[in-house]
Amino acid sequence: MMKKKIFVSMAAVGLAIGCSTVPITNRSRVNFVSDAKVLPMSFQQYDEFLANNPKSKDVAKTNEIKEVGRRISEAVDKFMRANNMASEADSYRWEFNLIEDQTINAWCMPGGKVVFYTGILPIAENTDGIAAIMGHEVAHAFAKHGQERMTTGQLQQYGGLAVAFATSGESQKKQEMWNMAYGVGSQLGVLKYSRVHEDEADKLGMVFMIMAGYEPEEAVQVWVRMKEKTGGSSTPEFMSTHPSNDSRIKALQAYLPEAKRLAAQYK
Repeated sequence: MMKKKIFVSMAAVGLAIGCSTVPITNRSRVNFVSDAKVLPMSFQQYDEFLANNPKSKDVAKTNEIKEVGRRISEAVDKFMRANNMASEADSYRWEFNLIEDQTINAWCMPGGKVVFYTGILPIAENTDGIAAIMGHEVAHAFAKHGQERMTTGQLQQYGGLAVAFATSGESQKKQEMWNMAYGVGSQLGVLKYSRVHEDEADKLGMVFMIMAGYEPEEAVQVWVRMKEKTGGSSTPEFMSTHPSNDSRIKALQAYLPEAKRLAAQYK
């Protein structure tokens, strides 16, 4: 019993130390992973990806991606420096590249390393659409979602150890039952956590694109086009790492007035 209390107390202290708040959304987060540990690995992996994947030869579209990225990252940098986050702002190494690949995707690694695939350009359709997607990806880096997900993975492992420790005196059948229940429950929890990140990136991205001078209504239209492209079919939301297209459309429509208010406040 004493060992269990000590284990719980240590976990509580760790959670308290790792707690912080995402600027603008004010969502509480837990992050044990330092930028000093993550960013060098992120930058190295990004360089390796670029070395092994063909960049687009479309100069005009590549320049458009880079220009949109520059404007949005500068808006984010300005916000950070105006809100006592200068040291964090200095740690980013913003970079934007267009890769020749028909996959409908874009992503951002910790520290501001962004990739657009040419396959997502028809969904973006125009410069404001690119800005909506860019804002979303930049928001992942700004909110440190990558570091937070790494922390979540560690906590999931620790939780499994805690279950095994707590049930060590039970029968084999009970131990298996509790381990299975924890495995299913924790996995669904991680999926939901990922959806929280996606929703937050959608909202932050809308704020950032407004701050950079783009039209936020296009963020809604990006997901309308995505829905049309996929024919409305998708994995059930509770089993997916991403919200459904319909959920994103409704959430962004509802958030638009607040995004405009926040953008005006932070400009």
